[in-house]
Amino acid sequence: MGGCHSYPSATKTDSKTLQSTNIGSEKLFASSRGVNNNNLEQRPYLQQQNVCQRIPHTDMTTLTALPPGVDKAEWLATNMAFFKNINLFSSALSEFCTPSTCPTACGPGNTVYVWTDDHGRKLKCSAPLYFDYAMSYIQELLTDEDVFPTKAGSVFPTGFIFLVQKVFLMFFRTLAHIYCSHYRETLELGLHPHLNTLFKHLTLFCKQNALLEPEDTEPLQDLITALEQQG
Repeated sequence: MGGCHSYPSATKTDSKTLQSTNIGSEKLFASSRGVNNNNLEQRPYLQQQNVCQRIPHTDMTTLTALPPGVDKAEWLATNMAFFKNINLFSSALSEFCTPSTCPTACGPGNTVYVWTDDHGRKLKCSAPLYFDYAMSYIQELLTDEDVFPTKAGSVFPTGFIFLVQKVFLMFFRTLAHIYCSHYRETLELGLHPHLNTLFKHLTLFCKQNALLEPEDTEPLQDLITALEQQG
């Protein structure tokens, strides 16, 4: 399976291009400058009564900190449990995310995510198709013994960290799309405390392990800051 890109949906397309990693994950990022982050009607997840909602008694520091004596690669592999949680959450909203309701895979700040196939072709596809590609790609990696070995004495491959970064970028984009396009349904289902908790856990883990670039998280930096201020 290929990789992922993001582009601005506005007319200006000369976004900053970053160098490809050794896994061929070239990334193009949209700038969120000019977006009114204070427009709470368009971004209801920033409203105080919503941003303060989280699962209580969750010690994020303990959840994300590397335990003493644990190898970092093993710790990163263990935290691929995010896959199950994010896949479960997105599945709960699948009836609202269809090719007709979400013809593009978008995130906040006029960002559109574009899939790149094995031949380097950029595919601007619907959100459900994009995230099906992403989850299938991750599932394939997780079941590959050469990437995530389970036998005692096995070692992680060269470039393992770059694969992990790519996976966590897909995790982030999945939640970014939910916040952008399906937050009102999340509110109606009473799932917003779970979403905020999952998102804060993900972003804190990524920050502590340097898994995402600032350009990756920029579309939801306002929410990341707001959740950090909640303590």
